[in-house]
Amino acid sequence: MSDLPPGWVKKVSSRTGKEYYIDPATNESQWEHPNSMSGKPSGGRKAASGDQVQVLHILVKHTGSRNPKNYKGETITRSKDEARKKLDDIINELNNTSDLESTFRRIAKEKSDCSSGQRGGDLGMFGHGAMQKAFEEASFALNVDEMSKVVDSDSGLHVILRIA
Repeated sequence: MSDLPPGWVKKVSSRTGKEYYIDPATNESQWEHPNSMSGKPSGGRKAASGDQVQVLHILVKHTGSRNPKNYKGETITRSKDEARKKLDDIINELNNTSDLESTFRRIAKEKSDCSSGQRGGDLGMFGHGAMQKAFEEASFALNVDEMSKVVDSDSGLHVILRIA
């Protein structure tokens, strides 16, 4: 009997040899074991308890990312420095908008290397243990409607906006 949530599969990275987990239905993958309490996109705002958050994020991958391909399958050729410059430009644009959430969603759709960009970067509600450690810690440290600085994870560089 698997201890994974329904649909999740454990695999081994051909690049690093490390185990990771993937939900083939959504193409979401992560290094940490997905706990069965992690949520899928909620489609609406629910008040988050201290155990769950909902965030939008924009991911900019680089050649050192754990899977240097975007959700369209295109190989990423930018360096980490180039990725940082691209994300810094995105953050500058976000810092100069009067409507942060709608601008964040639009930019996520246009520029994120993550498939969640198609949903405006919305990862839905999730709890502890559902995301990579650096991403999770940054998400839970934010207040609602607060945006992170650059977050560096195995997936690449992110900017996160907590919405619940």
